[in-house]
Amino acid sequence: MSQPPPPPSPLRILRIHGDEISTLAFSNDNERLYSGDTSGRVVITSTRTMRPLAAWNAHTDGILGVQEWGNSVITHGRDNKLHVWKRVLAPSISVGDSAAVHEDTKPDLLYSMDVNALNYCRFSLWSLPSNDDEEPQALVALPNLVESSMADVWSLPARDRLHAAIGKKGGSTPAIDGRGEYGIIMSMHLFEYQHPATSTQRDLRLLLGYESGAVTLWSYTRDWHQKSIEGMGWESRWTAKLHVESGTSATAFTVSADHLVGRYDVEGAESSVEAGCKAYPIKQVGNAAVAIRDDGRICAIAGWDGRVRLFSTKSLKPLGTLSYHKGSCQTVHFARTRYSQGVQDEADDDDEIDDAEKRRRGQWLVSGGKDSRIAIWPLMSFTK
Repeated sequence: MSQPPPPPSPLRILRIHGDEISTLAFSNDNERLYSGDTSGRVVITSTRTMRPLAAWNAHTDGILGVQEWGNSVITHGRDNKLHVWKRVLAPSISVGDSAAVHEDTKPDLLYSMDVNALNYCRFSLWSLPSNDDEEPQALVALPNLVESSMADVWSLPARDRLHAAIGKKGGSTPAIDGRGEYGIIMSMHLFEYQHPATSTQRDLRLLLGYESGAVTLWSYTRDWHQKSIEGMGWESRWTAKLHVESGTSATAFTVSADHLVGRYDVEGAESSVEAGCKAYPIKQVGNAAVAIRDDGRICAIAGWDGRVRLFSTKSLKPLGTLSYHKGSCQTVHFARTRYSQGVQDEADDDDEIDDAEKRRRGQWLVSGGKDSRIAIWPLMSFTK
């Protein structure tokens, strides 16, 4: 019987931060790696040269999230600010060429928003379709400005609040401490749902993970272009409580301080909790973050023991363990597989990277920990 291959060693270790890594993200073309730490510092690293393109103090407190959006970069901090910066482009430099390290290079700030960061909950962005000659538009979900147990949805770049106090049931008054029935919101995922019976009916939906370990799927029942206040027009599809305390990701999986992984079928289960929500036990107690690869096949879970565990998203079957970080692993993020599969993107105009290199990049995973280091892992394809 053949033995599975040994787990890989990190392809590269980046020592570009002096504080704990709190968030990681690849650009859509895998050309840039964004990283943020607990001091408020953001670094943009070229994945060709593995050198910083920019590094600056984006916030006065820890970074909750970073994401590239069109020609912009969104940063979200615990200083109650969300900033939108002009994107920094990677120069045409091949691996091995000399390149200056752009320390303390600060991108141009385009605009900012005052937000509520009491929750330690990062934003969720849903890009709207637009033509090439149009300014990109998006919706961004954030915790409510006043009540941390509720959510708001804003439009960008207009910074107009379209939906306020999502989660307020029937005009009920929140708890005195602002924590609501399930506690404050710890994670969120904004998305559009297309009903399978028709190609025209689409709902705006928001998946919220709460402090108590509960997860609720909210759906907007009106035309989403219409504004709403006091949570009107939003209805709860279902609520599931699979954890004993708060989860830290609510895309389709949740992890917590316990040994359970919550799996949620956000599209298949319309109203029945039992039909689409299930808790899977794993050996590791104490997990900080979970990420799902964009092809939906693999998820990675960052553990308090510094290890990253890989699982099949369909069965939660273990696929391997990656071990490097000393102390807790705080965040994980997959590269974009669609870029490696020949989908046209801005970087495809540059012939310096061949298809084989694109495929290799599409199998990368990055992890960041309390040790202030970022590990880049070359994964196998995991396809039959």
